[in-house]
Amino acid sequence: MEMINALGRRKSAVARIFVTEGTGKITINKRDITEYFPSSILQFVVKQPLQLLDVAEKYDIKANINGGGYTGQSQALRLAIARALVKINADDKAALRKEGFMTRDPRAVERKKPGQPKARRRFQFSKR
Repeated sequence: MEMINALGRRKSAVARIFVTEGTGKITINKRDITEYFPSSILQFVVKQPLQLLDVAEKYDIKANINGGGYTGQSQALRLAIARALVKINADDKAALRKEGFMTRDPRAVERKKPGQPKARRRFQFSKR
């Protein structure tokens, strides 16, 4: 198997990954996953597509992530991993889609409107 690359996005986070056959090592921005995402919940989110298909120990993943916060980055990485797994084996797409890993979450921050302190918050109304 040659190197497979994929892209995942969430909010303003972008994850570019390269998947090769290996032992299950995940490297993010030249650091180990346990170092980059100290939270076990975020590590779990990243590994969800691999665990669903029971291939966690089969592939090595190198990822470059920039933009966004920790949660957005972990979810962008999850989408990229799911897309790469589909490139490797197209039969897995139905299982990944059923769990919701193939859909990009379109929610993003709403812009601030002029004359208001935030996107929807308005200044206190004063009748007199």
